[in-house]
Amino acid sequence: MKYPLPPRPELGTHQGLAYALFKPQVEPRAAVVILHGAGSAKESHFDFARTALAYDFAAIAFDARGHGRSEGAFGPQAIEDVLAICAFARRHAPHLALRGSSLGGMLAIHGAAAEGDADAVVAICPAPEDFLLRGLRSGRIDGFAADRHALEPWLETLDLRVSAASLGPRCALLLLHARGDEQVPYTVSEELIDCAREPKRLLLMPGGHHRSIQHDLELQGESLSFIERAVAGRVRG
Repeated sequence: MKYPLPPRPELGTHQGLAYALFKPQVEPRAAVVILHGAGSAKESHFDFARTALAYDFAAIAFDARGHGRSEGAFGPQAIEDVLAICAFARRHAPHLALRGSSLGGMLAIHGAAAEGDADAVVAICPAPEDFLLRGLRSGRIDGFAADRHALEPWLETLDLRVSAASLGPRCALLLLHARGDEQVPYTVSEELIDCAREPKRLLLMPGGHHRSIQHDLELQGESLSFIERAVAGRVRG
């Protein structure tokens, strides 16, 4: 039995950042910017991007610097890079959401706070700055090119709780975390949800591990439904 090939993305580079853009057959209602974790790459989240098409969303996954095919090393430019991709995504849809996991979850929250007009953020097992610092210094976080000289002092200036608190009421926040996460304790998301304003939601999943939620089809659907509701509420407002 032959099966249809999955939709192929448009591949390109924007300001030195390699991206893959997935577009639905109809005019997209929103664009979702997808941010991967440390040592990963955009291709790891093509499954989520293709699922987003069923909701008539465009989806753009990109390689952070130091990862995949993007130029340069990962460093203090990371949030500016997120903003650059968000601006690029806005060319394709009237509304914007960000979805990130681990390091990408951190950048999604910081990026949405800096962007100031996103409709929704979905952060999966977001890694706060102090965890990333400890991981870098211990050598547990590797697999990508990092500007260590500039990265560590920059991370010390960030506070994920402050950015989470600055979201809303125009930006809805969904946090997903596995209770069995062996890298970032689920209590991190509990602290973040306490800091955030409405609209917000925290989903803690029993068991699992640091990467178990990212590719769970049910939770992908829950994430996209959350974005859909946030966009609908913004339109009505």
